[in-house]
Amino acid sequence: MSKIGTVGWMDLTVENADQVKDFYAAVTGWQPSGLDMGGYEDYVMSSPETGDGVSGICHARGGNAGLPPVWLIYIYVADIEQSVAKCKELGGEAITPIKEYAGQGRYCIIRDPAGAHCALYQSLKQE
Repeated sequence: MSKIGTVGWMDLTVENADQVKDFYAAVTGWQPSGLDMGGYEDYVMSSPETGDGVSGICHARGGNAGLPPVWLIYIYVADIEQSVAKCKELGGEAITPIKEYAGQGRYCIIRDPAGAHCALYQSLKQE
């Protein structure tokens, strides 16, 4: 269940996701599974205790090209258009257009006035 204002996911986008997913698997115990991105795989990292997905480790390709190599959190919002407009009004910037994710939700990566990045996420699922 999504809760507005909470962090629902986190991704790390890097040049060599294969190497970095192995690093986090060894350091944290996360279990990687491939996610087909059409010609290459990104990775869903899951809890070794529950099997629940806890993060993504992604290649800096396709829609992720140009993203900074930092952990990017996804914050649930009620209305993505309203939140992006407020971001811009308050001195932030939309780094990507609003995109849809597999019919599950819509998201936009923003930069706040201090230069920090995060993603806003609106679920499309009935909760």
